[in-house]
Amino acid sequence: MDSTHEYLFKFKGYNFEKSLVNIEHLETMEDFEIRDDDLFLVTYPKSGTIWSQQILSLICFEGHRNRTENVPTVDRAPFFEYNIHNLDYVKMPSPRIFTSHLAYYLVPKGLKKKKAKILYVYRNPKDVLISYFHFSNWIVLLEATDTIEQYLEKFLDGKVPGSCWFDHIRGWYEHRHDFNIMFLSYEDMKKDLRNSVIKICSFLEKKLSEEDVDAVVKQATFQNMKSDPRANYEDIINSEYSVRNKGYFMRKGTIGDWKHHLTVHQNERFDMIFKRNMKNFPLKFVWDVNEE
Repeated sequence: MDSTHEYLFKFKGYNFEKSLVNIEHLETMEDFEIRDDDLFLVTYPKSGTIWSQQILSLICFEGHRNRTENVPTVDRAPFFEYNIHNLDYVKMPSPRIFTSHLAYYLVPKGLKKKKAKILYVYRNPKDVLISYFHFSNWIVLLEATDTIEQYLEKFLDGKVPGSCWFDHIRGWYEHRHDFNIMFLSYEDMKKDLRNSVIKICSFLEKKLSEEDVDAVVKQATFQNMKSDPRANYEDIINSEYSVRNKGYFMRKGTIGDWKHHLTVHQNERFDMIFKRNMKNFPLKFVWDVNEE
């Protein structure tokens, strides 16, 4: 029996997480007024979203960097389409950072004026798949799946919040000229966090001193974030969401974890579909931690 529809809300061809949706907000999203110094972090789910939220918060907010302000990252860079804490986005002081899993055609029209910036962080989809599988089995908001085989079908069909991974990344990349956008891979961030922070600063035209860059890098390492309640959503998960078992919002944060989960057959099937969907796609994907 397919009970997926109980967990999903489809709007304009895109799957939202049903329990977090506010219809009025969805209907007015397109006309939301964008400021020139707004920054949108766009990801497909489970692609390093929280990590990137933390990096951007550390770069943009001095009080976050030097720990003089204790604002959780989820309120520093709130989800645009899921206003979980009912913040008044219009009253948020500039620069505003919004986080979003939206498809390119659902974001506010004002982003096409190209003044506001978008950072799109992408991750190899096999690791996304495995991370999403574990996450969906952990958090009650999402539908649990018995096996990776079953989840693979769901993922490839786009029957998950965020819809189809292939459509998401292709849509954003193929419409990149409509936006002021930079693409950055999760794997590059893992391999050289400092260099990635410098790239982001340069894209944001934000000049940080060497010491500030050091502070960002140090606080944004996976281990430090896992132990920072502002960054790892621990408080929110514990107070607001039901979970099925003990676990962490930030599970492993590795490259190539899919090798421990996918069978040869599943992997070959994924490769075939990837090749078909991503033919001539110029962004490069890193599948293994030892890959250059």
